[in-house]
Amino acid sequence: MANFSKSNVPRFSVEVYQNPFLPEGGREVDAIVTVTSTGGGTTGGLPPAGAAPGSAYGPARGPGQGADTAVVLMVDCSGSMDYPPTKMRNARDATAAALDTLREGTRFAVVAGTHVAKDVYPGEGRLAVADERTRAEAKEALRRLSAGGGTAIGSWLRLADRLLNSADIAIRHGILLTDGRNEHESPEDLRAALESCAGRFTCDARGVGTDWEVKEVTGIAAALLGTSDIVADPAGLTADFTHLMESAMGKEVADVALRLWTPVGVEIRFLKQVAPTVVDLTGRRTEAGPRAGDYPTGSWGDESRDYHVGVRVQEAGIGQEMLAARLSLILPGATGAGGPQPSPQGLVRAVWTDDMAASTSINPQVAHYTGQAELAHVIQQGLDARTSGDIDGATAKLGRAVQLASASGNEETAKLLSKVVDVVDAATGTVRLKAKVAEADEMTLETRSTKTVRVKK
Repeated sequence: MANFSKSNVPRFSVEVYQNPFLPEGGREVDAIVTVTSTGGGTTGGLPPAGAAPGSAYGPARGPGQGADTAVVLMVDCSGSMDYPPTKMRNARDATAAALDTLREGTRFAVVAGTHVAKDVYPGEGRLAVADERTRAEAKEALRRLSAGGGTAIGSWLRLADRLLNSADIAIRHGILLTDGRNEHESPEDLRAALESCAGRFTCDARGVGTDWEVKEVTGIAAALLGTSDIVADPAGLTADFTHLMESAMGKEVADVALRLWTPVGVEIRFLKQVAPTVVDLTGRRTEAGPRAGDYPTGSWGDESRDYHVGVRVQEAGIGQEMLAARLSLILPGATGAGGPQPSPQGLVRAVWTDDMAASTSINPQVAHYTGQAELAHVIQQGLDARTSGDIDGATAKLGRAVQLASASGNEETAKLLSKVVDVVDAATGTVRLKAKVAEADEMTLETRSTKTVRVKK
């Protein structure tokens, strides 16, 4: 295990879990890389249990303690937010609660989103600085928001990007709420906006009610390295927004990249985040020198994430050993001649052996997350099959999902599956599709399908 520490940033460590042994002719190497960040003093913006009033945690921090963070809240104000009227009211209340969670000195803005985007506070393309006065003014602006118009989410994101990048701020974050489909701009427009914003800020996306498109909301969060979820009952928005802002206030270092170096002749099969959610980062590589590439991971507080690395090496003889890949973290705060310098490192090895027991053993971490990735995939396939009327296909895929969830101890996903299928035998994946399924239950399963459980190490 390697680690790195520097003033004003958390301490990072990298651990690699793999079975390096390959049989004669074996070429595929898999490893789970655990990246952990500790020591940033991050508690989500709230004092930890037992902390004395006025200690160096959360809102009790002095002025300027949040000066390196900016947040833009994007609130759907389209006409459908008035059906029922409680939806708009709960959105205003939730945004106000999020404002109360802002750390003193944090830059922020509020955007009203319809078929156009408007920065309703502070306005004029600026960011406000969080204090008692600006929070009160922002809440007054919220009270004046009303529902009317269409939905063009790409325009909201582009405005958020302009606002977040109007000041020299390290940690840039968005929180986006929508209740409907992106009907007033083309899918190409939204895709272009996401491509433009990727790497410039992270964004959590929430769908309220059941009239929005799951793949749109989850796609926004995945592209911008944030979280996605459903808030089926608008009454739950305040608690959710408060939690989101606490998490945003807990970020201490931005723009961390995972650098993957491979020797000549090694092919990269994939690189995926597999915990706390499954996110395929393979296509997001940017070249970083000979045989090296950087993969974005976004902002970090005190947390741990797992990544699955798959490479294909050239064949070698029994008894030979090689370095199959080297992973390192690129931290903005770790600079030297030539720019950011690698910090902690993890090595992925390949060793050829004629010991059958050694070469056929599957590392527990690799096996666990291979199953978790398959679980997310078969849930999506099963729900798509159900929507298209393919009952047999849906039953088979969702049955496999039940089997995988049960075997891996993913109790939350198992509970969500039980609202869509009747489980006959979880161990064998024998299920029957329910005749009637609440729309909110099906959308919740789809939205949360990529959430994983950590392997017991």
